[in-house]
Amino acid sequence: MSKNIIILQHIAIETPGYILDLMKKDNFNLTTIELDEGQKIPENLNEFDGMFCMGGPMDTWMEEAYPWLIEEKQKIKEYVVELNKPYLGFCLGCQLLGEVVGGKVVKSNPPEIGILDIEMDDSYKKDKLFSSFKSTIKALQWHSYEVQNLENNNDVTILASSPTTKYQIFKYKENAYGIQFHIEIKEDTVSQWGCVPEYENALNESLGEGALKKFDQDAQTNMISMNQNAEIVYNNFKTLL
Repeated sequence: MSKNIIILQHIAIETPGYILDLMKKDNFNLTTIELDEGQKIPENLNEFDGMFCMGGPMDTWMEEAYPWLIEEKQKIKEYVVELNKPYLGFCLGCQLLGEVVGGKVVKSNPPEIGILDIEMDDSYKKDKLFSSFKSTIKALQWHSYEVQNLENNNDVTILASSPTTKYQIFKYKENAYGIQFHIEIKEDTVSQWGCVPEYENALNESLGEGALKKFDQDAQTNMISMNQNAEIVYNNFKTLL
């Protein structure tokens, strides 16, 4: 039976990428809500089997500039905490989940941008989505903020960290996952995102002018393994739907 998936997007070019291709192949019914263009999240969330929440150039605390963030947080909370339904959040979507379950989003020191190592935590070996990952993986990072202070929520489990960011992958109960990096990337992702002023500025500040070309080359070099990891997560996520 085909599944109904809702995708919350914050900028048109940040789609579920490689995972979107896999969902299309599976003939899932996809409802994409482009929040930055004023589209509204449907009232009845019960009709969706899974929710994807993507990245974006804005930050979770920018509610004055992006008032739709307020309702988005309420809807994520309803979906994840009240309805206990499957959720995957990437980058901003990870931070929104973290905030909704009691965390605080703070500036990363320093920002993480590039193809960097992620260390899986021991707990990942028992996890439904990530148990077959290698203990260290390469991942595309492009964030200046991160979620912290989730220690007080006993329903949160850390699955992976990096030297800068404690909550690289975390789960809430057994149904909702925050992934701070971009597991969903494809061949054209870096070059496309490099055209977004906020992303380009963060990249140049972090890695120096003209860093985009090397970043893109690094991404291409690691694309096969990153896509394989995305496929693992996606196939395992389907078992939750």
